[in-house]
Parts: sequence; structure tokens; C-alpha cells
Amino acid sequence: MKNFDQQLHELILHALNEDVGDGDHSTISCIPAHKMGKAVLKIKQDGILAGVEVAEKIFHFIEPSAQVNRFKNDGDTMHNGEIAFEVIASVHTILTCERLVLNCMQRMSGIATLTKEFTEKLNGFKTRLLDTRKTTPNFRLLEKEAVKIGGGTNHRFGLYDMIMLKDNHIDYSGGIENAVEKAYRYIQANKPELKIEVETRNLEDVRKLVQSGKGKVTRIMLDNFTPEQITAALQLINGAFETEASGGITLDNITAYAATGVDFISVGGLIHQAKSIDLSLKAVII
Repeated sequence: MKNFDQQLHELILHALNEDVGDGDHSTISCIPAHKMGKAVLKIKQDGILAGVEVAEKIFHFIEPSAQVNRFKNDGDTMHNGEIAFEVIASVHTILTCERLVLNCMQRMSGIATLTKEFTEKLNGFKTRLLDTRKTTPNFRLLEKEAVKIGGGTNHRFGLYDMIMLKDNHIDYSGGIENAVEKAYRYIQANKPELKIEVETRNLEDVRKLVQSGKGKVTRIMLDNFTPEQITAALQLINGAFETEASGGITLDNITAYAATGVDFISVGGLIHQAKSIDLSLKAVII
């Protein structure tokens, strides 16, 4: 598996190819190639800043000698009117990278800001906040990084790093017991490092899994359970498995779910419901 920097390098390469094509003709047509410039990243909305390190890597991808002076870092609280960083580089570099930098930082900051709101609701509870795979294709790397910056925890990154038996897997397999047994045999033969998580839809599913999954299943997902149903499920599970609440969890009710003592709460909305934060990259005439 490629590491973060390798994946980010490929993301930047593909994103610039998509945006620049055969050239940034707006810049090429009116700015001399040798002209140096300075720009500042202006914050226009309160929130949690995310994507500063990514922005620096984008500028350095085009111009390794570009100078990025940070005034704020990833994870910092930001306020309207503040400056996150300044960049000194070729004007061509600044203008060619501008939109990619802003797209990444605005999106990441929106996710980090929403994630922070959720994690603050969990203060005082043992429950940890997870993201999901409900991400933008080809941008998952940075969306999940933004969740971490906001104080959340990444769930599995993709289909390859955990077995999660959801409702459709279970139905196609002929039931929870069959699905678990087949998955367990598979990992023993092929991928013994993989953990198995199983989605349950009601207390009867939980009972079946408690009876058939010990020593095979690591975590039980309690999908679309009410807090009262989760409390009942936790009594059945009795600490034998990790537990995860999922489905219909919002800022208004997450505290009630955490109060049950569930180990994890996953919220797809951390990513797909986040609103981008308003930022701008403005030229400084020097």
C-alpha cells in the first residue's frame, strides 16, 4: 500500500493535469515567466483550518524552491480576517496552483470544522467518532485527513483494509452465521491480518452474532438502533466485541448515543454533509 505522501503526489498530479491541460494560458498570455510574486491565504469564515500542509506540497510540486511562511497550522481555530500563510514563488506557480490549493483547503476545512463540532459533543465520554467510505471519488485521501485534523478517527480506508459484512453481504450469503463463517475462513486462508465487522439490524441479529461470532468477529455495528436499543444490545454483547453505532446520528442526538457506552459512533455526514469554508488567495504587490 502506498503511503500518504505517495498518494498525495498522485492526487496532485492528476488534479493539475485535469485543470492545466496543455497550459495555463491565462497566466502564460500576460505574465512573464520569470516574474516573482507573493500571495496570502485569507480566511473569510470562522472554523477549523485544514490543508495547509497540502497547500505547501502543491506549491512545491510545481516549484520546489517556493517559500511558504505559515501563520497558522492545520487544526488551528481560524477567524474571518486572519491570514493562514503567505507564499513567495513564481507568479506562474502561484496562479497555476491557486484553484487547486483553494479547492483542497476549503473542502478540508469544512470537514474539519464539522468534525470538531461532533467531537466536542463527545467530551467526557469514552466513545470515539469515526468517518465512513461516503467520500468523493479520488478525494478520499484528503477528506479522511481532514476528519483527523478535526479530531475524528478514520474508519477503514477502503474495501481492502477491513472486512465489513453489511446487510447486502449478509442477505446474499444466506444469513449472518453463513456470512461470518465464510469471511472467517477466507481471512484465515488469505488475509489473517484483516478484522471482521458485522452490521446488525435488530436485537435478534445481535443475539445470533454473539452466539456465532466469538473469536471471529472484532466489532458489531448497531445500524439505525435507537439509544435504548443500543443499551439493550450492549447488555447482550457484554463486552465480548467492540461496538459501533451508525445511522441517523446527528449533532442533536450524538450525546444520547455516546451515553449508552458504545465504543464508536460513525457518521457519514462528517464528509458528505460538510460545507466548504470560504478562503481566498490574494496577490500582494511587492
